[in-house]
Amino acid sequence: MVDHMRRCLELAAEALALKEVPVGCVFTVNGQIIAESKNSVNATHNPTRHAEINCIDQILEYCRLNNIDYKLYFKNVIVYVTVEPCIMCAAALNNLNIREVVYGCPNDRFGGNTVLDVSNFYEQNYILNGNLLADEAMMLLKEFYKGINPNAPESKVKKDKKV
Repeated sequence: MVDHMRRCLELAAEALALKEVPVGCVFTVNGQIIAESKNSVNATHNPTRHAEINCIDQILEYCRLNNIDYKLYFKNVIVYVTVEPCIMCAAALNNLNIREVVYGCPNDRFGGNTVLDVSNFYEQNYILNGNLLADEAMMLLKEFYKGINPNAPESKVKKDKKV
């Protein structure tokens, strides 16, 4: 379990080096990594390219190429991710009926449990466990937010007009 989260942290560090929000994720079946990714939102200019979504796409492609029913395949998947899945990712993982999500640190801004509990809208289909190597995951996030995201849209906050 810890080894899988350490791999997630490596992926998150790679994302940070690429000026992406540092989130790393691995999907496992029977203890073996079957997909891994990091956020690629800035690289793709696509706000949905979170680490979890990238892993989901890898598994869907694998199932398509090997004529495997993805609905059955996902039931055996355990997801490890450095940060609690956001609302979008939590809903996607829930809808795919994955077995379990293990995350590093909570997501106080967009968490699919912490901010808006997705299970209030969907029957909770997976076990959720958190705080595995949370300090390490949070340290990467803090490092990212110290800098300025060069790909972030311009702020829409109204500035005071001087009269």
